[in-house]
Amino acid sequence: FNFAAVDRVFIASNFVTVTKKADIPWEDIQQHIRGQIKNFLESGKQPITTQFEKDPLFDENDSESVKKIKGILDEYIRPAVEQDGGAIVFHSFKDGIVKVLLQGSCSGCPSSTVTLKAGIENLLTRMLPEVKSVEAEGV
Repeated sequence: FNFAAVDRVFIASNFVTVTKKADIPWEDIQQHIRGQIKNFLESGKQPITTQFEKDPLFDENDSESVKKIKGILDEYIRPAVEQDGGAIVFHSFKDGIVKVLLQGSCSGCPSSTVTLKAGIENLLTRMLPEVKSVEAEGV
């Protein structure tokens, strides 16, 4: 996007999340952004010209706990987060604390803290006793 009101754009396999500058009302730019996305998609051009290698879900060096955490994130949490235009990526697990990266509409969303604690942390601590808490990294 070459549009001054846009702060960042997050492109995933089935959605695009646009984050605007804080001082610009959505009403002022919403139609323009929708039009840009629609015109681009109708043009048939590829949104990304660089090929990125997909990160493997599991690393052979992952502990059993990390494999279980990644599996739960992938099976239960990622689909729900993606429905709201966001993404969640495992960052680390140390001393009972799971750290995740929140991307797309999740980064900066006021509800993300509630989702993180009441949803994700609740599920992981219930399913895996070794998990004590979940924190967002880089938020």
